[in-house]
Amino acid sequence: MKLNKLKEIFDQKGVKNRYLAEILKKSESTISLWRNNRRQPSLEEFHTIAKLLRINIHELIENTSWENEKSQTYEEFVKNKK
Repeated sequence: MKLNKLKEIFDQKGVKNRYLAEILKKSESTISLWRNNRRQPSLEEFHTIAKLLRINIHELIENTSWENEKSQTYEEFVKNKK
């Protein structure tokens, strides 16, 4: 499941894993895992990345649209429990 848009944003901005790793005091492999959606940065790390790139943090995360979603909602679950 694709949760972040780091690869897209990093490619657009020319962000290199090694430099970001140095700034964030992380390994290059960690940055690569984030970039490729195999792991996700913490909220604080997303915030730091957004601040470094001077972009809105929402640009780093995939948009959500539930228009065609068929799974049960929280409200439906609770209603069925009563």
